[in-house]
Amino acid sequence: MAKLGERTVTARDGRRLTVAEWGVPGGIPVAWLHGTPGSRLGRHHDEAMYERLGMHLVTYDRPGYGGSDRHRGRSVVDAVDDVAAIMDALGHERFVVGGGSGGSPHSLACAARLGERILSAYAFVPVAPFEALGQRWTDGMGPSNVEEFGAAFAGEAALQQYLDGELAGMRDDVLSILGEEDGDLAESDRQVLARDSVQRVFREMLVEAVRQGVAGWLDDDLAFVRPWGFDVREIRVPLLIAYGCDDTLTPRAHGDWLAATVPGAETVLMQAGHLSAMDYQESNWARVLERAGAAR
Repeated sequence: MAKLGERTVTARDGRRLTVAEWGVPGGIPVAWLHGTPGSRLGRHHDEAMYERLGMHLVTYDRPGYGGSDRHRGRSVVDAVDDVAAIMDALGHERFVVGGGSGGSPHSLACAARLGERILSAYAFVPVAPFEALGQRWTDGMGPSNVEEFGAAFAGEAALQQYLDGELAGMRDDVLSILGEEDGDLAESDRQVLARDSVQRVFREMLVEAVRQGVAGWLDDDLAFVRPWGFDVREIRVPLLIAYGCDDTLTPRAHGDWLAATVPGAETVLMQAGHLSAMDYQESNWARVLERAGAAR
């Protein structure tokens, strides 16, 4: 088991943030920002990967998830102060930052705003800003995602009602929100989700994600469809953008836009969907860490 421990860190405004650490003590410090919904228990199903790559992975519950206090009305850029507070508390002056799916906008904010503290950055199956794609933002998404973000565009009350319904379904099967039965996933995703090790991690992560209800999930969705509070063109650190050509949760157009917009970004177009892209994680991380080593 690669888990090193858990702790609570106090954010700059006094909120509690629940943090977990994985991998190698003294390894390359990496702040990893979970997807939506998610929690600090979101990690690769092969935890030995972190040891093979010499990583000291730091995860945390974004506000409203798991054990972290809610930050109502937060924007994407607000993650920057929380990540800085966590890494300060752990004694990491410089580090790698990465995020997957709904965590990717928050990791991009850190890459943009934390400057020389960031050795390298990683956006995995990423989300683009709504204003970048406009009405095309949901093109190619599965029906459940289209419905969810339709509720987000309608406002907080509509989204609360929608997510409360999703939460009720999770009481029967926590994996129901992945949309396997709704035609939301590519065939390659369904094959990956059938693995026992993948199901174990998703179940642990999602049960913890909704421990407080849907507050964190709701605040994430609202933040995605509002201005993020920063411009991805601000990013000047080494960045890898990896996205799938068959992704039905964060479609290829999102990755294409980021790849064309972030100055100097390296890109990997994976022959994969949203979940099956995890099979590329070790090779992607190796590239990210190589660039971090060159920046030290």
